[in-house]
Amino acid sequence: MKKEESKKVVAIIVTYNRKELLKESIEALMEQNYKNCKILVIDNNSTDGTKDYIQKLIDEKKIIYKNTNKNIGGAGGFNYGIKEAYKIGCDFMWLMDDDCIVHKDTLTKLIDADSKLNGEYGFLSSKVLWKNNQICKMNIPKKNFHTWQKNFDRPIQKIAMASFVSLFLKTKVVEKIGLPIKEFFIWTDDWEYTRRISRKYNCYYVTNSIVTHKSQKNEGADIATVNDDRLDRFKYLYRNDVVLYRREGLKGWILLYIRLIIHIIRILKSNKNDKMKRIKIIFSSISDGKKFYPDIEYVN
Repeated sequence: MKKEESKKVVAIIVTYNRKELLKESIEALMEQNYKNCKILVIDNNSTDGTKDYIQKLIDEKKIIYKNTNKNIGGAGGFNYGIKEAYKIGCDFMWLMDDDCIVHKDTLTKLIDADSKLNGEYGFLSSKVLWKNNQICKMNIPKKNFHTWQKNFDRPIQKIAMASFVSLFLKTKVVEKIGLPIKEFFIWTDDWEYTRRISRKYNCYYVTNSIVTHKSQKNEGADIATVNDDRLDRFKYLYRNDVVLYRREGLKGWILLYIRLIIHIIRILKSNKNDKMKRIKIIFSSISDGKKFYPDIEYVN
């Protein structure tokens, strides 16, 4: 091991029923330039033969595999994964989905940024490209709570919120901030967690640290256009958003309701026949969110 690779990293991949992409993600991690990085796979009880598919990697101890024994969602998976990484022991935790493909120097650039910033930050976030090498729209960070990042070239830029697709955390920060909220299940867990961090620390977008996100489409979730069989998932989005926006005080509530109005207008303008069903999901989920006060867990 090189002297400059003294800092220990645990890469945490949360997976569910995407064994081919998972294996590609693992192989990319194994090929990166920075070698002092253990790979921790958190399997949300996949039913597609995921464990069998990567069994050789487990047997050869190239990865650490943990099965949650039930599907606890992305939020639960990252909560579980951070706790497991903490038990393993590391200086940094590196969070990513199973369709996140790192480049050979992705981690090296994050470690370089850590040195340039003298460790004075809460989190670092990589630039996320889609399969066509364009910016991945669903992983654009936020410059502040209400403004999307627009500059994707300047090397190190201060941001407030980022996704769990190549999010780099110091273990010492995790000890102080706590864990992602597992009760969220899916959606908003990354926004809430990174905003929780950025309220206490400066956080940065490292644009020369690049990953490829092999999502099916280069677009974010939209209740106005999603197929009917996936509508129920949006109950988590709007409920969880209340927790995020409420913490910002009056400004947060104003921004939340502006967002809801925009989403309702999109629904009304869509070509879907079940517009009222979609609008009812928004209002019922917001109502649930107002009664939703999940606790923050801590690793220690």
